[in-house]
Amino acid sequence: MANKSKIILGIDPGTLVMGYGLISITGKKVSLLDMNVEKLSKYKDHYERLQQIHNCVNSLIRQYKPTSFAIEAPFYGKNVQSMLKLGRAQGVAIAAAIHNGLTVTEYSPKKVKQSVTGNGNADKEQVWLMLQRILQITGKPDYFDATDALAVAVCHHYQECNPLAGISKSKGWEQFIQQHPERIVR
Repeated sequence: MANKSKIILGIDPGTLVMGYGLISITGKKVSLLDMNVEKLSKYKDHYERLQQIHNCVNSLIRQYKPTSFAIEAPFYGKNVQSMLKLGRAQGVAIAAAIHNGLTVTEYSPKKVKQSVTGNGNADKEQVWLMLQRILQITGKPDYFDATDALAVAVCHHYQECNPLAGISKSKGWEQFIQQHPERIVR
């Protein structure tokens, strides 16, 4: 039986810099395909930036033909205007993925860090060091937005291959007993 290959596109949405990372999984081997950023600061109009995000995501999907799409959820900050703009950027990237037939999965920054490093409070440097080990890559990135996106892709891979994924946690003994009546000894 031949090993089926998967490609995961990870996105770190942003209105000034959008990071993207692509990994390929063949059997148990995970390898880096591409990691970079789309610089959006040169576009003064916010709607032009959104158009560029859409074009970039569409181009990546056409070029690499990913089988999965994962995106980092924006964290909640105090600046409402920044959150609105970031939400729009995320929405445009998601819309491009859906338009191309991809299922979208969203991960919180804490979940991504936890999945990649084992520590949900890891800093960007720790995440990068772990990605270097996992993917056997060297050097230092120009932008951590690219490594954040790569971490989203790796996180998605780990979540997809987790044998415990899909098993819900019980919410107390009553629910456990309802879900497992065969375990009651009378």
